[in-house]
Amino acid sequence: MRLCSLASGSSGNSFFVDTGRTRILVDAGITLRQLNLRLRGLGISISEIDAVVVSHEHTDHTAAIPYLEIPVYVSSLTIDMWKNSVSNLKVFESGVPFYIKDLLVLPFSVPHDALDPVGFSLQTDTNKKVGIVTDIGSVTNLVRERLKDSNVLVLEFNYDESLILYSHYPWELKQRIRSRLGHLSNGEAGNLLKSLVHSGLYHVVLAHLSEVNNKPELALNTAYSALFDKGAKDIRLSVAPRKRLGEVIEI
Repeated sequence: MRLCSLASGSSGNSFFVDTGRTRILVDAGITLRQLNLRLRGLGISISEIDAVVVSHEHTDHTAAIPYLEIPVYVSSLTIDMWKNSVSNLKVFESGVPFYIKDLLVLPFSVPHDALDPVGFSLQTDTNKKVGIVTDIGSVTNLVRERLKDSNVLVLEFNYDESLILYSHYPWELKQRIRSRLGHLSNGEAGNLLKSLVHSGLYHVVLAHLSEVNNKPELALNTAYSALFDKGAKDIRLSVAPRKRLGEVIEI
């Protein structure tokens, strides 16, 4: 199983997953041109992607969606937003697993200020599991349950509490980001990570970092501290870059 971030952050999000038989994108929030360029960097064309699964309707996750001819899976509650603009539309229900070839996809509800936002648990028939939550304002028992036993985690580390308090953002925007329907702070994400550590966890990708309200070194320090507290020395960490390919992860 192979994974790679194509983009991460408020300027666009997309994550590539390849089982060897199935290739999907989780979100496609950059231009079609950039999507093609970054896939080309992996030696892949967009026509080789089997499907896109969409976490929620915000533009930084859906910018390329209307221009794709491959199957696009969206939540049933958002279908009216896409039925006139997406040529190959498929529907999923939050909480109901479905297959894309050999990949089992389980969308699950997450707290975020969108119509029907979801995270994804992706599992192969060889029992490799990836958990992805990139826009989430608070951690629920359901989120922990769906992410547990993952071999790779893609977790939002959006903002540092000190940086956001003194940033130039308007107070109303700061409140939205910090709300239970906004985004996760480094500390909140670190606590989530700590609860998900297990012997089969191989790699954690820190995702959706704010360009203004966070720094990679702050997010990494928090994640390293969480792993240290659990005595987890062999789990790898990386930060998903904003506007270029991330590390290719193989499990």
